[in-house]
Amino acid sequence: MSYQSINAGCSAEPMCGYGASKLRFRGPQRELDRPFVACLGGEETFGRFVDSPFPKILERRLDRRCLNLGSLFCGVEALTQDAGLLEIANRAEICVLQMPGLLGQSNRYYRVHPRRNDRFVAPTADLVALYPEEDFTDIHFVRHLLTRLWARSDARIEVVEQELRREWIEKISTFLRQLSPPVVVLSLEVEDCALESFPHERVSIDTAMIDAIRPHCAACLDLRVQVCGESDEIEDMLFGTLQQPIAEHMIGPATHRKIAETLARTINDLCD
Repeated sequence: MSYQSINAGCSAEPMCGYGASKLRFRGPQRELDRPFVACLGGEETFGRFVDSPFPKILERRLDRRCLNLGSLFCGVEALTQDAGLLEIANRAEICVLQMPGLLGQSNRYYRVHPRRNDRFVAPTADLVALYPEEDFTDIHFVRHLLTRLWARSDARIEVVEQELRREWIEKISTFLRQLSPPVVVLSLEVEDCALESFPHERVSIDTAMIDAIRPHCAACLDLRVQVCGESDEIEDMLFGTLQQPIAEHMIGPATHRKIAETLARTINDLCD
């Protein structure tokens, strides 16, 4: 285990930007004027607390340049609404797209920060009308919001869940239609027993949702992985003295290798 920072809230990994995109990606910055595979996604693609995220390993497996366009706190909203990211992705030979979860998107019931999609900005009038007894002023994260609503234990939450699924399919399908390179969709089911109080099954990406976007993809991969706190990889992670509680919820180096190997086989099959 290596200690790189004493700040629990900041990433020790180098960050960079590309073109007109407002997102921050895993560095160092790479050239865009040579052929590349674009790897888009959130914190797993970014590879927080690991030296070699799966895009870096994939580059070696394919012998092709792979740009890590993973961005921390990136959800549906940041992924699909950033015109600069779309422009970069359309310059790629192939795109690998890690599917974002359901929560990080603005919708009929709440608004999220445009880049830090884990942040709850405000309820809409529809959510206030649906939950008139709820005080939203002390809620700052989307996970906290949904946990609060689930605790009400009534049918109203099903209306919110339906909206999230509908918006997810619409936004992801629109984004995929805008991509000209072949797209390999990577759906990661990340197991984290430490978050048992959060009902992940209520907001997981199901088969019907993948089937809805499948016509716009060259291939779809579904992998179940564990966070390093459960896969005994914590000793192989790179984090600061105050960052272990965060690092335990990230995937480890062996898991990144597994993802890269699976992607490499799929991409090689597409290119044959």
